[in-house]
Amino acid sequence: MAEQPEQGRALSRPPLYVSNKNETVRMFESDFVELFSRVHPAIPLVLYLPVVGFMLYMALWRQKLSFLVVAGFFLLGILLWTLVEYLIHRYVFHYEPKTRVGKRLHYIIHGVHHDYPNDARRLVMPPSISVPLAFLFYGMFLLIFARFASSAFAGLVFGYVCYDMLHYATHHFPMKRGAWLWLKQYHLRHHYKDDHVGYGISSPLWDYVFRTTRK
Repeated sequence: MAEQPEQGRALSRPPLYVSNKNETVRMFESDFVELFSRVHPAIPLVLYLPVVGFMLYMALWRQKLSFLVVAGFFLLGILLWTLVEYLIHRYVFHYEPKTRVGKRLHYIIHGVHHDYPNDARRLVMPPSISVPLAFLFYGMFLLIFARFASSAFAGLVFGYVCYDMLHYATHHFPMKRGAWLWLKQYHLRHHYKDDHVGYGISSPLWDYVFRTTRK
């Protein structure tokens, strides 16, 4: 295991500092708060695969929707996730604040990941953030899709789980051939070559749509 950096060391690093090791940095003085900034990569699977299953159960057995209708809205939910992933990564995670508080908040949300991209316990979204967002999106889907909300939301959540697992894999699994290797290289270029392009992680689709692929 790599030696843990001293507390707050990352805050004194130059902006282009990037660790190549599976090492971490302490972000909070409180042990309790610090605990919630670290997440085992299996947590999204444990929390959200049952949600996907329950939503599909609701759509197919409780609402009696046809398999084709459920499959269509499920795929739409996955597509919507790829767009949400792109927009959050580009406009929230890579927003560049000017104030001291804003810069500190940005570092906590995403900057620490660019300084320590291989920190295994900070590669998936903490439940303290993902759970409130899940409720928010489910409420939005109820308003937009009405009786088809369960099908579409199942797709959105499944897309999110795939994103978190793929993000972890790109940093810690070999992924030596085919599309897996291409996706790994695509994301690592975002980290080590140019972080102003390549915002898609589970899919480069919206990078091509909005012309943010690497030139």
